[in-house]
Amino acid sequence: MRAFRYLVAAGLLGAAVSAQAAPVTYKLDPGHTMVLFSWNHFGYSNPTADLGLGEGTLVFDEQHPAQSSVEVTLPLDRLDTHVPALDEHLKKPDFFDAAKYPTVTFKSTAVQPLGGNKFKVTGDLTVHGVTRPIVLDATLNKVGPHPMSKAQSIGFDATASLKRSDFGVGAYVPSVSDEITIRITTEGSVPKAK
Repeated sequence: MRAFRYLVAAGLLGAAVSAQAAPVTYKLDPGHTMVLFSWNHFGYSNPTADLGLGEGTLVFDEQHPAQSSVEVTLPLDRLDTHVPALDEHLKKPDFFDAAKYPTVTFKSTAVQPLGGNKFKVTGDLTVHGVTRPIVLDATLNKVGPHPMSKAQSIGFDATASLKRSDFGVGAYVPSVSDEITIRITTEGSVPKAK
């Protein structure tokens, strides 16, 4: 803890963190959140899709980061590949089966601080009605008052990979890659009091 306070005092973590004494609850902003996943298509290309955020809550405890948590809902009706026919295909039963399983969810089960602004976030990912653990490699970009809204705000990036067949979404494997690469960028703010 002394080392953390020293880094903050020295300005070495100033861009990423600010001194908050207790856990802070942030509402994630769908307008500044992208949940991108990409795959290899028959060896020719590596398309990317954005799941889009429905709702998300992040509780961040700067003094005790291991007690932080995150929970998000990603509605498949927001899935966007920039190719409308592909959007519709991915929502069909041979892939996501969005009519039966309309959302993807993630709920953290553990946060491991790695030093500096790096964390490992373990949680339960539910896709296609199947729940499995996944680990996100997360980077805290910044926390502090937002320059425009003045609300206490936070921003993270995260990456992960998974096998889609583990979630029952194995159509065309291995010609279309089983491994999916995930890249997330998000920011959120403390909601204004009503």
